[in-house]
Amino acid sequence: MTEPDFEDLLRGLTPQVLGALVRRYGRFEGCEDAVQEAVLAATVQWPSEGVPDNPRGWLVTVASRRLIDQLRGDRARREREWATAAAEVVPEEVPDTDDTLLLLFLCCHPALTAASRTALTLRAVGGLTTAEIARAFLVPEATMAARISRAKQRIRAAGGSFEQPGRALSAEEREERLRVVLHVLYLIFNEGYTATSGGELHRLDLAREAIRLTRAVRARLPEDGEVAGLLALMLLTHARRATRTTATGDLVPLAEQDRTRWDRDLIGEGTALVKAALAGPELGPYRLQAAIAATHADAARAEDTDWRQVHALYLILERIAPNPMVTLNRAIALAETEGPEAGLALLAALDADARMAGHHRLLSVRAHLLERTGDTAGAYEHYRRAARATASLAERRYLETRAGRVRPAG
Repeated sequence: MTEPDFEDLLRGLTPQVLGALVRRYGRFEGCEDAVQEAVLAATVQWPSEGVPDNPRGWLVTVASRRLIDQLRGDRARREREWATAAAEVVPEEVPDTDDTLLLLFLCCHPALTAASRTALTLRAVGGLTTAEIARAFLVPEATMAARISRAKQRIRAAGGSFEQPGRALSAEEREERLRVVLHVLYLIFNEGYTATSGGELHRLDLAREAIRLTRAVRARLPEDGEVAGLLALMLLTHARRATRTTATGDLVPLAEQDRTRWDRDLIGEGTALVKAALAGPELGPYRLQAAIAATHADAARAEDTDWRQVHALYLILERIAPNPMVTLNRAIALAETEGPEAGLALLAALDADARMAGHHRLLSVRAHLLERTGDTAGAYEHYRRAARATASLAERRYLETRAGRVRPAG
């Protein structure tokens, strides 16, 4: 087994093992420590001794023994028994169930803030280190460690349980918790696809991790249309990753991307998921966003895009999930079907929304539409304001370049 395959195996097994232990013992923090030590033992032993026939069972057994030792509190016996367990473990009978979804439900406990849910999910389910999560969100490692620690304490204080959601929660509570889980995965993917700050436009590790975790949720809930829609949205969007920047890291907008380099396998999988999801009785926000992404993927050239369909889908999305970013995107589609003046008129409705005040996306879209109307002075001013408003260096360079192209003479 190659090193990447070995790492992928452990990363996929870690949340399953942690879920099994938390289900059995209920001590989240102690279970997490025990699982990390079991994974460490595996990284030492498996390369030389070979991967066990039942690697998940091996990890559960070693981690369980480590946790029991912790609970007994006998340091000498703990170290002796741990050494024995790590060297001569015989896997116990472990139920063949994947607790990844249940672990996601726990990490997305309603007592936590959105930031804490995201951090804890990446730590416990995604297998990222605290340092990796801190780098992803550009905060000091100590700050992220404290955030994760507080999240665990909140779950414990709130009496967070690890029962099967279908039994422990009502249908309404389960649906609400699933909505939070999907939103956290959506946030992780978005941060990976377009980093909110820093020198790189995207963080492929975060985007891939979001896709992996969403696949795990879909494996447990194959009939859920919104889960399928979210996975489709991620796949269709991720398919463009290789064309979004130049060799020097400069941003390439959707209309200028080389569509022959889009990942057709991901597009095929995503499109199939969209078709299946849209066949359901209801339309949800992730299904609609996936349908919009599929419409873009269907166009061999930017000028072939069915903008009327895109606009119609945004109208429906705006009705069922109102959001200023949805309106902003609808303005772009409207400008393609009815002209830039129509798009600018719709943007005016966002000026009074405090959430959009000074937002670089609103400023940059207005700049683009002003440029299309021939108002180069207005476009120049808004491109410059947008460049100052974004923390992403790749976006800033792009916006400054656009400003330079329309800069008034003199």
